[in-house]
Amino acid sequence: MSGAGLPIRAGLRGRTPYGAPQPDVPVRLNTNENPYPPPDEVAAAIEKALGAAVRDLNRYPDRDALALREDLARYLGHGRTAAHVWAANGSNEIQQQLLQVFGGPGRRALGFPPAYSMHPLLAAGTATAWLDGRRSPGFTLGPESAAAQVAEHRPDVVFLCSPNNPTGTALPLAVVEAVLAVAPGIVIVDEAYAEFARPGTASALSLLDGHERLVVTRTMSKAFGFAGGRVGYLAGSPKVVGAVQLVRLPYHLSVLTQAAARAALAHAPALLGTVEAIKAQRDRLVATLTAYGLAVAPSDANFVLFGQFADGPAAWRALLDRGVLVRDVGLPGWLRVTAGTAAETDAFLAALTGVLREQPWTGPGQPDREEYA
Repeated sequence: MSGAGLPIRAGLRGRTPYGAPQPDVPVRLNTNENPYPPPDEVAAAIEKALGAAVRDLNRYPDRDALALREDLARYLGHGRTAAHVWAANGSNEIQQQLLQVFGGPGRRALGFPPAYSMHPLLAAGTATAWLDGRRSPGFTLGPESAAAQVAEHRPDVVFLCSPNNPTGTALPLAVVEAVLAVAPGIVIVDEAYAEFARPGTASALSLLDGHERLVVTRTMSKAFGFAGGRVGYLAGSPKVVGAVQLVRLPYHLSVLTQAAARAALAHAPALLGTVEAIKAQRDRLVATLTAYGLAVAPSDANFVLFGQFADGPAAWRALLDRGVLVRDVGLPGWLRVTAGTAAETDAFLAALTGVLREQPWTGPGQPDREEYA
């Protein structure tokens, strides 16, 4: 246990830090990273911006990151301005700040697992009590069920994920609207994977006008391929942005982070040019795994949840032994694979065929194992 023997507060005792195994293997498809590095012209622009920023390292950065927020608002559209946007070191820090303001001791947050596993950890870190909601079979969440659970528990903060991690499924806006109608506190819609959604999938950004307690969180880590840059942001009412600034650390976004992010946003079309290629691999994974007879969750993200193995950890280990790292998300029988490059998809599917020949598993089709011979 981390910190054994120290006077750690009760809400953190016995917990383990968030993380995922990172063995050195040829194919890493476990953390939903964009597999493509920045194009040369974007890398050059970022390097130029950093070179200029380095000359001001003796000065503190703009603590309100106003220029970056203006760029983010321009990218989001939906009538947003810098007053509606706040940025931090990844969407995790954004969500932590929201819990610091709207959660905390004596307050409760509600989520609907399986969902992003950091949400309850952030709640614990801010001394916010956590409540597990319920989903229907197939990991779905309908408007009536979601609203009824919020009305029953009356949490101070509600977390909704769309597309949801680890299932990949997007929420109909009717779910968000139903929750907003009964929620007594803040409703956070985590849209970290929004850029990968299938055509016709609506964003909760369209609901911000008229709902000052709605907050949409986004990240540059995934679609922008900026995971190493650590930039996340929220869109909400100016009142929410002002409230979050009560808890932000002074100068929390470095000069270098702001400069790199602004250069990346200035080249958004080039960076987002990889999104369609990633979506093509995601759809290929869904189609191929379904053809194998496996259970597959519909995905609007850059990953696919698949199963159902009688022994998920054994299947995970068997893939790792073949040089492919995927994610065991803690759902019995299910694994999650990131949509990578075409070559990475080839390697994963080749490894999986070997696993399916050897591992006991269950699935809707129960296909003949000779299919994988």
